[in-house]
Amino acid sequence: MAAHIVWDWNGTLLHDIDVVIDATNASFAEIGIPPITLERYRELYCVPVPKFYERLLGRLPSDEEWAVMDSTFHRHYFARSDTAGLAEGAARLLAEWQAAGRTQSVCSLAPHERLLPWVSRLGIAAHFTRVDGNTGDSIVTGKAEQMARHLAALAGVDPGRVVVIGDATDDAAAAAHAGVRAVLYTGGSHSRRSLLAAGVPVVDSLDEAVAVAEELAVHG
Repeated sequence: MAAHIVWDWNGTLLHDIDVVIDATNASFAEIGIPPITLERYRELYCVPVPKFYERLLGRLPSDEEWAVMDSTFHRHYFARSDTAGLAEGAARLLAEWQAAGRTQSVCSLAPHERLLPWVSRLGIAAHFTRVDGNTGDSIVTGKAEQMARHLAALAGVDPGRVVVIGDATDDAAAAAHAGVRAVLYTGGSHSRRSLLAAGVPVVDSLDEAVAVAEELAVHG
């Protein structure tokens, strides 16, 4: 059976980190938190997102603070999200993977109702056998159960030949939970140092990520 890649969306296929930082700082300003730099964000960021705020504040945000930050972040993020394009080489890599007779899908914490038109708008929907966004509270609870459901819904895919490509340690944790391999990419939400703690291959480009994924899927 052919190798299958499960792609993360935000920070992996979609290069949106600048939009994320702007929206994050807008949400921080609402409750009086100083702005954060890209470097510090990458050092501290994690999922579930409230844990990220705990690392930053030294405490979990109150329910009221979380509600304000969450709504402000999404309002600012989606106001600018159309300015984010695909990561370097992504369109070519997706087309080449499909042309080689292999399959791929998307599993993302982005809202499902926004993710589907997003993928279509960027002209890459035809490359995927399945696209799953968040339909519940995965942004709070993490991606593990969502990944398990996504893989269970993939028809005819051998888990031994599945590799997740993402930009966050949560992608590696979700892959491990589902019993598949992972490769992490440094172009998104995490620093290289924090990604290395996940214990999976870490790469600096999507070209490298696909090459490593192919090696893992074929040779283990």
